[in-house]
Order: sequence, then C-alpha cells, then structure tokens
Amino acid sequence: MRKEIVENHEPAAPPTQPVKKKQVRKNEVRSSNGFGYKIGLALIYLLLGVVAVFQIFPLVWLFLFSLKNNQEVFELSPFAIPTNPKWENYVNVWTEGNISQYFLNSVLYTASSVILTVILASMVTFAITRMKWRLSSLVLGLFMVGLMIPIHSTLIPLFSTFSSLGLIDHPLSLILTYTAFNLPITIMILFGFYQVLPREVEEAAIMDGASIHRIFFQVTLPMTAPVMATAAIINMIYNWNEFVFVNTFISSDNFKTLTVGIQNFIGQYMTDWGAIGATLMISIIPILLAFLFLSNRIVEGISAGSVKG
Repeated sequence: MRKEIVENHEPAAPPTQPVKKKQVRKNEVRSSNGFGYKIGLALIYLLLGVVAVFQIFPLVWLFLFSLKNNQEVFELSPFAIPTNPKWENYVNVWTEGNISQYFLNSVLYTASSVILTVILASMVTFAITRMKWRLSSLVLGLFMVGLMIPIHSTLIPLFSTFSSLGLIDHPLSLILTYTAFNLPITIMILFGFYQVLPREVEEAAIMDGASIHRIFFQVTLPMTAPVMATAAIINMIYNWNEFVFVNTFISSDNFKTLTVGIQNFIGQYMTDWGAIGATLMISIIPILLAFLFLSNRIVEGISAGSVKG
C-alpha cells in the first residue's frame, strides 16, 4: 500500500519534447514573417519620410520667399532660388522695421504667461488630486467649462474690464488673458499625470514632517517635470502665435508683438513681401528651437500619464 502511494506521488517527467516542438514552430513563424515584417517596416518609414517632406516644404518655401524682392516673388516659381538673395531683408526688418522690439515683447509675454500658467495649473491640480475637500469635483468642472468658451465672445467683456482697470495698452492685459485661457487645457494635461503619480513618496515626506507647501515644491513639482514641459510647449505655441488679443488690447508700437508687427510692412499702395517673409521666418525660429531641444520631454509628458502602473 505504501509502495502504491509513493508510486502515485512520483513526479512526472518533464514534457521536453512538446516544448521543443513549440519552439521550432515559433522559429518557423518568425523566419516566415521576417521578410514581411521588413517590408512593412520599410513602407512605414517611406510613408513617414513623405509626410516629413510635406512638413518641411512650407519652411523651405518661406525661407526662399524671405530672400526675394517683390518682382521675384511674382515672377519666379515658389521654390525657385533667387538670383541675388536679399539677406538685407532680415537686417532691415530687425533694425528699421522695429522687429527687434516686437520680438522682445513676444518673448516677455510668452515666458511670463507660460511660467504663471504652469505654476498655477500645478497648484490647482495638486489641490484637486491630493487634498480631500467637498467642492474639488465642482472646481474641476468649472475649469473644464473654460475649454468651451469661444475666445471672440470674451473680447468685449475683457475690453470693458481692462478699460475700467486702466490696463488697455498695457502688457498685463495680455499676460492675464493668456494665463486665464490656457489654465483649463493645462490643468487637463496635468490632471492625467497626477492621477497615476505614486503617492508613496509624498506619504514618506509627510512621515518626515514636511509641510504641504514643501511637499508640493520639493517633492511633487520635480516629479512632474516631463508633463510640465509638454504643457509649457503647448502654451508657448498658443501665446507666441496669438493675434486677436494683441490687436484688440494693444495700440502702442512699444507693446506690440511679432504677429501684429507684420502689418507694418503692408501699405496702402505697396507691400514689402520679402520683409514679411523675413519677419515670419524670425517668428518661427523660437518654436523650432523649442521643439528640437524639448522634443523628448514632450513625448515623455504625453505618454507618462496615459499608462497606469
């Protein structure tokens, strides 16, 4: 009886042969699909290359456009290289066209509003996701409602408000407006990241006696650097290219930005197209540099809040 029990409890032999057959089948599938995989990958790269060429074409056209005079703009083909490149177009718009002042104004308004927006949105998102209070969901909903408000419907109320406060033709009117309109989209971007952000580090800081302000500025804020970079780039693009608010609230040349300053080269009887192209090319350079140096941060920020774990 004991022998039967021992025999019944003897370990079964490992199924070595079926495993080998499965491995052989997997290798066969890989070898058969290897050529098709390479063809598919080549087609994807080819498609991406075609898309990249179409994306680069406008930049090439604008660069060649900025080196032409009015006669060459209308007589030559769009991608024709000018016989005598007008590099002086860049010098003239920077020195005589007051573009240097417009450029500095654009940098000042964009940087100020981006920093203010990201910091305020981080504070709001931290309060909604990390603190327990009764009206947190209502406050989040009110901010999300801001995404549905058309910009043009706010021009008259904002103009009346800024006029009563003495902020018409003042840089603060633009900085406050950019910050207010970018808060909802920035909070929405940060909210997804904060939801999957581990709380163990913050709990450890609480055990060490850290205050709520220290937890936010020294623990949570550094961990959200990738998504903050993403939000900053999105805000930067909007603020840098914004036209309606500048054209409505600003009338003095000392406070105008690049988007409005281009109108200086459009006259009643003559338009300097080369100068307009040079101004547009100058306005594109900061955005291109930001994407080149912060592209990895942008991808990290977009993907970090999409997967939990």
